[in-house]
Amino acid sequence: MTIRLEETTDWPAIYAIYAAAFGQSAEADLVRNMESDRELILSLVAYAEEPAGHIAYSHLVLHETPPIKACVLAPLAVAHPFQNKGIGTTLVQHSLDRLRADGYDLVTVLGDPRYYGRFGFDPKLAEKLETPYDGPYLQALALSDKGNDARGPVSYARAFAELN
Repeated sequence: MTIRLEETTDWPAIYAIYAAAFGQSAEADLVRNMESDRELILSLVAYAEEPAGHIAYSHLVLHETPPIKACVLAPLAVAHPFQNKGIGTTLVQHSLDRLRADGYDLVTVLGDPRYYGRFGFDPKLAEKLETPYDGPYLQALALSDKGNDARGPVSYARAFAELN
């Protein structure tokens, strides 16, 4: 298995992975819309002779702390035949390393704290942010010391507002 940047030819498979993994098209549409809007900052595919998983990141605007470079992990999915084989974990770890290297200070995610907690995501850090997704499933991870200073209202990519 390799982790690589998505390619245009991957999009039908990526869409199918999300639709199957979530049992609906909302997450697949989110990724497609962020791609169409050019709002994806990182889009990686786990490839094992075919696309096996995908992870996407988009910008997060921090209105009170704009010097902090922030992004949102959303969504992450692995094709059913490849689940429970460490592909999701590999995608998260590889992408966080790339974001650190690219100078990002903070990542947020809305998801299971048991899953994302093992990567260092913490609901307490996210409590300093004002988002449409506030609550116990919103978590944040500081990729640098600056990331710990994030606070206040945030704005997500436009495609998030189109979610049902």
